[in-house]
Amino acid sequence: MLWVLALDEFTADVLREVGGTWLRVVPLAEVEAGDAELAAAKANRTRVEYYFTLSPCWPRWLLEKHGMRAGIERITYVDADMFFFASPARIFEAMDAAKASVLVTAHRFPLWLKRYERHGKFNVGLLSFQNDGVGRACLDEWRGRCLGWCYDRLEEGKYADQKYLDEWPERLGAALLVLEHREVNLAPWNWAGVEIAAEAGGAGAAKGGLRVEGEPLVLFHFARFRPIHGDWWWQSGQLDYGVMPRRLRRRIYGPYGRALLAARDELAARRAGFDFVRRPARSGREFGRSLSLRLVFGGGWLRVGDEFFNLRGGLGRWSGQCLEKLRAIFLRT
Repeated sequence: MLWVLALDEFTADVLREVGGTWLRVVPLAEVEAGDAELAAAKANRTRVEYYFTLSPCWPRWLLEKHGMRAGIERITYVDADMFFFASPARIFEAMDAAKASVLVTAHRFPLWLKRYERHGKFNVGLLSFQNDGVGRACLDEWRGRCLGWCYDRLEEGKYADQKYLDEWPERLGAALLVLEHREVNLAPWNWAGVEIAAEAGGAGAAKGGLRVEGEPLVLFHFARFRPIHGDWWWQSGQLDYGVMPRRLRRRIYGPYGRALLAARDELAARRAGFDFVRRPARSGREFGRSLSLRLVFGGGWLRVGDEFFNLRGGLGRWSGQCLEKLRAIFLRT
């Protein structure tokens, strides 16, 4: 069963229209009505910080409200910007084999990005909790701390909902599994630190998959990737980490881009005029300046078919550490 927390009524209505028996949609207002402390926290933080606060509150509410009735033995939180390229079975097999009550994945920053660990060693994008005493206690403790402090800044060893997870290995011991599978939660910040190879089947994005450290790619985290203008100009989300080589991003971002556009077309057929991009139009001067800067520095990509192009580094010829050094030079001059 897939449970979705809809952050606005429009999303809730659309998901109810397209969903089936496998999908349960819960409006945010329903969670807030059952969690007075969460509703009160909305007044003392920004919208993004409130969304961070939801990370423990949503699964904890779900277990409390539906855990017994729906027979939930394990609850797995997945960010909305994740995409499964293969079955998640390996994740749960590893958790069962370790007899773990809680599962997390590390950010796995390569050496030249280690400075980002100050925001947290572990990524909140994928978490799993057994519906047992340890799993529920972990969620309760995390929820309490996030309700007390969950802000988009570094302060006294805290950062948003994420930095609290740094304490879990010591506190939970053997009940915690830090999943080492590199093919799970591959992301813009860690792809450059692993071996990625194409499976047999040709060079096209739809012909053959990818192997990460020898295993089929399971889950990629498309952080900050979204359409900015129409379906041809996209925010890449890679400005801070280094832009993928073109052939690699074709195999990873190509299928995801196609899936997003297919979903948009399906929804547009049900709701006339639907589009992902719902924001005020930019002025011509602002639009041109933003486009050129994003293309040169890697923050934006032009989509042509399954290809995503930028102007920096010969269409993505370099990656990782080299790109970090190049960007530092550009920013100083």
